[in-house]
Amino acid sequence: MNDSATVTGPPLSTVNEKHKYTVLKIKQCEFVGSFFTLDKIPRDPRPQIAFAGRSNVGKSTLLNSLVGQRKMARVSNTPGKTRSLNFFLINDRFNFVDLPGYGYAKVSKAERASWAKLIEGYLKTSEQLVGLVLLLDCRRDPNDDDLQMLEWLGESRLPTLIVVTKTDKLNRDKTARKLRQIETALGLPAIGFSSLSGTGKNELLAALGDLLNDR
Repeated sequence: MNDSATVTGPPLSTVNEKHKYTVLKIKQCEFVGSFFTLDKIPRDPRPQIAFAGRSNVGKSTLLNSLVGQRKMARVSNTPGKTRSLNFFLINDRFNFVDLPGYGYAKVSKAERASWAKLIEGYLKTSEQLVGLVLLLDCRRDPNDDDLQMLEWLGESRLPTLIVVTKTDKLNRDKTARKLRQIETALGLPAIGFSSLSGTGKNELLAALGDLLNDR
């Protein structure tokens, strides 16, 4: 695992230029399975990249966009639907791991605690985890759950990418201001992403490729 606390990079305006020829190509995606307990996670030596965010942040939609399959990860109108660690084998080379969405209020405290324990246990114990993609909604400010996750990631020194989703919901100026606001508040570069327009897809794929190459 890298020694740096976060994955840093150039200003967003230069990301395309830097990665013009190094965008990760996803040619194959296979659903491995859903795992509700840590002891059931497959013993696979290939690298893993996890995706996290609050419920209804657009995580499944983003994953589907990255792999070019509309139904690879289930998209639900009901927040908190993902309750397991969902593994997807990419290019027979590495795994995407879809973590349960956090912060959904309409489930019991016991169930939320169970999800948190599963997420934290996985992040602390996976030896194959090379980085995490933290998703934030462009229409909302980071909440306590987001900040708690970021604090833990900083302490763990796990490389982290910040992706701001649903940028198609705002105009270009508002999106740019939101990205600057998040970058200033968190001290990390952020990638604006829209599954509808494709904005940010190549930038994110290039950053994911960097994570894997730094392994």
